[in-house]
Amino acid sequence: MADLRISKRDEGDDVILVLAGEIDVSTAPRLRDELNRLIHEPSGRVILDLSAVTFLDSTGLGVLVGRLKQMRIGGGDLDLVVTSDRLLKNFAITGLDKVFRLFPTLTEALAVR
Repeated sequence: MADLRISKRDEGDDVILVLAGEIDVSTAPRLRDELNRLIHEPSGRVILDLSAVTFLDSTGLGVLVGRLKQMRIGGGDLDLVVTSDRLLKNFAITGLDKVFRLFPTLTEALAVR
């Protein structure tokens, strides 16, 4: 069974979720639930740090797209920190690199509003 660890912290107006492990059909519902909670909290932006994510399948991508849409409807945003070439390739192949703001480091994501 896949393992996904999620830790949350606030950084000014931003909420940072650091994810580690695999995001797949078995762990995506947990990520979706966590993001759904954040949609209803007053926050300008959620940053998902995917630096320690080792696998991301289409179910996980679907969760990210769905939550991005909901966050933007509510006036927020969802940015991603992606360091893995493998994950970057997933975003490029699906065209989602044009939908999400992708950052190579958390520091760079925090520097942009």
